[in-house]
Amino acid sequence: MEKKSSSNRRQELGFHRAPSSSSSNWRRRHPTDNRREKEQKGEEEEERSDPIAMVGTCPDMCPAKERAIRERLRDLSVFERSNGNPAKTSPNIAIKKFCRTISSGDVQASDLRPPAVLQYTLKYLLNLLESSNHPFEVVYDFVFDRTRSIRQDLSMQKIVDDQAIHMYEEMVKFHIICHQKLARCCGESDFSSLYHLNMEQLMKCLLSLFDIYDTNRRSKSVCNNEAEFYSFYVLLRLSCKTPAMGDSLHLWFRQLPSPVLHSKEIHFSRTILRYYRIGNYRSFFNTIANKASHLQLCLMEPLFNEVRVKAISYINFCGYKLHPYPLARLSKLLMIKEKELESLCHVCGLEIITDEAGGKLLPAKQSNICLPKSGFQSYSLSRSDINESDSK
Repeated sequence: MEKKSSSNRRQELGFHRAPSSSSSNWRRRHPTDNRREKEQKGEEEEERSDPIAMVGTCPDMCPAKERAIRERLRDLSVFERSNGNPAKTSPNIAIKKFCRTISSGDVQASDLRPPAVLQYTLKYLLNLLESSNHPFEVVYDFVFDRTRSIRQDLSMQKIVDDQAIHMYEEMVKFHIICHQKLARCCGESDFSSLYHLNMEQLMKCLLSLFDIYDTNRRSKSVCNNEAEFYSFYVLLRLSCKTPAMGDSLHLWFRQLPSPVLHSKEIHFSRTILRYYRIGNYRSFFNTIANKASHLQLCLMEPLFNEVRVKAISYINFCGYKLHPYPLARLSKLLMIKEKELESLCHVCGLEIITDEAGGKLLPAKQSNICLPKSGFQSYSLSRSDINESDSK
């Protein structure tokens, strides 16, 4: 009798290989931090390698078995306690926690939430961000963990439809908005660590979303928001704080779908990238002020001080020593309030002088200039300066 190949026997037993091109091809085209992703056990990338996709049947935001265990261990967040009792919760407020070491062999269908429940859970979590009853970092920490659990359930069930796209897009938006808020508080050590963790999960979430875009593109055209979310990836490449990437953006752009590549969102991100690299800081800030979407602005705000510090250092090294640069004029170019610009100059170790009329000046050729360490205060675009720039 002729021996059957191992692959044929697996097919007869009902084990079908999951489509490999969507995830693996994207990883080859976008090899961003693959080594670090492989080290993160329990993340969605590992779950995609499982041969069988399970269908979740859990009707609640948190499985009953997990609720019982966490009640017994008094492991309930402040958002999950019934009447403040740390040992009592209910299906209406308890949400499944992220588990790093989980594997498909340890999971039953009753442990996984189907798409409709996941969508409801995500909406519930995002509404918590508007709560003023708790500090932002407390709310953020809770939503951060529970959205990772949503991603874990999606990947273990291999859900890559329009519902998954919508949920991933909403979770990317969550990380972008928190990216801005955490950067404004980054001077504090606790917030600094949260900022870097948020950046890491933002990149993971984006790459998973790109995998799903790639999978769905085979059966239909480009998704509605695809260009905007690809532009986020480009803008993240501007910052020196972004984890090391693989391929150059030049190669990355060549592999984008034509409708995405020629979209206004990608055109905007490439324009910003060009201004940043050639040092045209006035056009950099003017373009952002006039054309950036709200999410693009949130994503780039932590970068503004990096750009401003470079502009200040260029003026210091290239300026004429006998002609100090007026701080009021520089503040308009860099779209920052004059007092904030003065504080930023002091952080860089630069001295500010005052002329006879009381105007603040930045002398050039100062030898004690130093680039500030990460964690200094983030300054947003000055809206009054934006309006003045628009009228010119």
